[in-house]
Amino acid sequence: MSTVLTDYRYITQTPEVCGGRPIIRGTRTAVQTIVGYYKLGLSVEEMLEGLPHLTAAQIYEALSYYHDYLTEIENDLSVNQTANVLTRHGLTVAPDGRIVLP
Repeated sequence: MSTVLTDYRYITQTPEVCGGRPIIRGTRTAVQTIVGYYKLGLSVEEMLEGLPHLTAAQIYEALSYYHDYLTEIENDLSVNQTANVLTRHGLTVAPDGRIVLP
């Protein structure tokens, strides 16, 4: 397994983990996950309640990484939005909310 070292103490990238997206070292928690919670308005303390295996320092560093690589992370978030995933795979959503295969 090849790991890409970053200038961040807690952030790393490994091609075999989370599709090579930046993750918090020693976990499978993607920076993108932390950013999602951040965008929902959760505080670091609230994130820690839901992700008790992380430390505040890890979350703050993930947010720092996000702000340093804003375009890259935002592009990744956009590609993985539900509507884009549905379109990419030719899926539709039924009136009852179920995803319908082509």
